Amino acid sequence: MRRHGWHILWQGDTLVLARAVPVRFDVSAQTRLPAVRRPLRLAQQVRQDLWRALRDLRGFSPCVSVAPQGGEVILRAGGRAAHPVAPGVPARIAAVLEDGANRARWTRWAA
Repeated sequence: MRRHGWHILWQGDTLVLARAVPVRFDVSAQTRLPAVRRPLRLAQQVRQDLWRALRDLRGFSPCVSVAPQGGEVILRAGGRAAHPVAPGVPARIAAVLEDGANRARWTRWAA
């Protein structure tokens, strides 16, 4: 399904939100969060924050996957890069994912 220029794909019980298909994670980081009832809301919020953090990265197209596992979700954020990425980009993605304020807002919004 495509919504507002974004592809919303279900691969089993895993949700993938991507700007372009086929989905590619040329650069990414992942984290665990508490289980949420609205994985699409979670993916959209993460995608927005990721885009804000990496908007200076030319040719970057964000992707987010949300996969339930037990009482948690495995969240992978990153995306497609048109050019080679600098070594610090995965750490920038991880910083967005591990920010306590972001995590609280995401889980509250997707609860």
